[in-house]
Amino acid sequence: MRLLLTLLAVLAPCVHAAPELNIGSMYEYLEGTRSTALKRIYNSGDGTAFVKVTVAELVYGADGKVQEVSMDGLPTEQRTLIASPARLIVPAKGMQQVRLLFRGERTQERYFRLRFIPVLPDKQDSFGLTAEETRQYGESLKAGVNILAGYGAVVFVKPTQTRYDSDVVQEPGRFAIPNRGNATVVLDHFNDCDSSGRDCTTPVKHHIRPGGQMVFDKKPGRAYRFVLEEGEKRRSIEFNG
Repeated sequence: MRLLLTLLAVLAPCVHAAPELNIGSMYEYLEGTRSTALKRIYNSGDGTAFVKVTVAELVYGADGKVQEVSMDGLPTEQRTLIASPARLIVPAKGMQQVRLLFRGERTQERYFRLRFIPVLPDKQDSFGLTAEETRQYGESLKAGVNILAGYGAVVFVKPTQTRYDSDVVQEPGRFAIPNRGNATVVLDHFNDCDSSGRDCTTPVKHHIRPGGQMVFDKKPGRAYRFVLEEGEKRRSIEFNG
């Protein structure tokens, strides 16, 4: 409580102070031998951030459509992925950590969405503020509350018996990367450049789920580069169109 009072005392005179969150990577990967991970949440703004953390499982149907199944509100023993703590107080220019713990079945790959949502605390939230402290914080954000934004990350939980099987298949006018394994593979820093190496597309990251594939056009005079990641194994791929 002393920390809260100190933070709010510093914040109160700064009418225009506002938090600015950074959750680092948008993707987290739990390999078959791991069940825990730490997620660092940074606040580069000049106002304290009160953050609510939510968890939902992403369930893919046979048609490829995804459904979100919220873990919020379930008893702790029924949550397959737990984010702790579920409420964060991140001071200005500071950092806090969230511990992820998976304890469900791992016969196949599973996917979860984390959301980190800055909120205006009230007595229903578990931040431990008094009514007066909550009022002071709300007053301090009057000028900046409209820019509060949530951030999301996806957690890939690999099967206990992980098997990778992917390759680059060259075809006339195109190339394909099929995933015949049981865990997602990543195409990182994917881009293509002209022969001089100067006219390049913006690097992007692609994920290929088990049983899927990605197909790309192959154009003359272009050079294609990316890193094929199968868990901790990485292969640099480069070829010309």
